[in-house]
Amino acid sequence: MGLLRRCSSGRAVPFGCVLAALLLGAAIVGCDRAEGGPGLYAARGIVEDVDVANAQVLIDHEDVPGLMPAMTMSFAVPDAEVLAGLARGQVIAFGLRFTGRSYEVESFEVVGAASPEQGWRRLGDALVRTSPAPDFDLIDQSGEPVRSGTLQNRVWVVDFIYTDCPGPCPIQTARRVALQRRVPESFANRVQFLSFSLDPEVDRPAKLREYAEARGADLSNWSFLTGDREVLADLVRRWGVGSVRKQDGSIDHTLISFLVKEGRIYDHYSMQPESEEQLFQDLLTLLREDSG
Repeated sequence: MGLLRRCSSGRAVPFGCVLAALLLGAAIVGCDRAEGGPGLYAARGIVEDVDVANAQVLIDHEDVPGLMPAMTMSFAVPDAEVLAGLARGQVIAFGLRFTGRSYEVESFEVVGAASPEQGWRRLGDALVRTSPAPDFDLIDQSGEPVRSGTLQNRVWVVDFIYTDCPGPCPIQTARRVALQRRVPESFANRVQFLSFSLDPEVDRPAKLREYAEARGADLSNWSFLTGDREVLADLVRRWGVGSVRKQDGSIDHTLISFLVKEGRIYDHYSMQPESEEQLFQDLLTLLREDSG
């Protein structure tokens, strides 16, 4: 699942000085540090993501009095037991240790769960923070119009390609073909693969069809999309995909895929093998939820 993996839902860990600080106020915390200096601070926020490999947690936190304003920030989590208890979507009160050089989550207590109004949705046994998928009105490899509004009853697998790409795009498309073939037949009509062109002036419908057919894509539920250059450029920016044309005409771009349901982006995925497998598992999870 993207660059940061979610971990299993955790339990509360000993909260100690943090809970005392929340109950008794700044006077209790003040005994541990000078204002703004190294010490332990009481904080509160929503866990956005957990990076187990690097022992870090991303938290959308409120103001931390005497230390920092509200923001979304990555913190170190030195204690493995604390790290194991953190999970996306938890609302936590936590002890934030400022060492003078780093900010570390020392302990925490789960005090709630993030709300759907803030974009949080269930993905299996985990909460993920979703965001609106950009609307589009384009044409496909047959020159037929494809509009985002007509696809809301499907789960989308989205990527970005261009047909003259010397290597990465064909590899990515081949992996999506493999994914398409893994989807159980009973779910096939509820999945829509979408490949947006990064070079729409070159990638006209006939060329997109040739590209797709050469790689074995089943076009019954896969649209290779093109349109006006400025419209596509704006869409690429809104999806947050980096794209830079080089002097030789090739395009450096982010190799990334997205999973979308009901108009909301659930997650993004790299081309690493574990990320590819997670994409398949998450896709099945969203499809099974509806068949439930």
